[in-house]
Amino acid sequence: MWYWLLKNVLVGPVLRIMGRPKVEGLHNIPAEGPVIIAANHLAVVDSLYLALILPRRITFIAKQEYFTTGGWRGRVNRWVMNATGQVPVDRSGGAAGGDSLAAAVGILESGGIWGIHPEGTRSPDGRIYRGRTGVIRVAMRTGAPVVPVVLSGTDRVNPRNRRFLRPAKVRIAIGRPRYFVPADRHGVRRATDELMADLVRRSGRPYVDCYAATFAERAAAA
Repeated sequence: MWYWLLKNVLVGPVLRIMGRPKVEGLHNIPAEGPVIIAANHLAVVDSLYLALILPRRITFIAKQEYFTTGGWRGRVNRWVMNATGQVPVDRSGGAAGGDSLAAAVGILESGGIWGIHPEGTRSPDGRIYRGRTGVIRVAMRTGAPVVPVVLSGTDRVNPRNRRFLRPAKVRIAIGRPRYFVPADRHGVRRATDELMADLVRRSGRPYVDCYAATFAERAAAA
């Protein structure tokens, strides 16, 4: 209940006013069955805009800090995450990757939509970075189609290190579903690179062949 109330009454109208989202390719989202939404990542509000424009409920795997951080902001985050049914996963330990993938498989096996940003973190500069292989491994294991999605403008609505949203135009382009057959680790890497190349083509953004977190760490150290 809270998911739809937040989407349609409490949060969604604000996002529509601030971003005036224009959506292309919404017909590419299967009407039922498991689906993986793989999108580039520019801003914190990316997941909110995906939830806003999709006709079906989407579930993300959220880092456990969103459920345990103190203070008023932490309490708000925790309430929103619980109210919308997001799945907490501890991503700090050695088994964290496996726990995340197991949670994703559970979402898909129940016939749901799993949302993921293959870059693993927000782009530090708007470019598209090397994708993590988890999205393809889950797709190969479950047989769920992967729908590539390109977001633009969300980083202007929700700039880094800004507390409040700003008016800007948001565009969301949804590609056709893609299916991946099981493969060895080299095939998984190759399929992940193909998925990221698809996002690059659709977005027109430059590609960086390293992980976004690694790039940010290097830039900070420079």
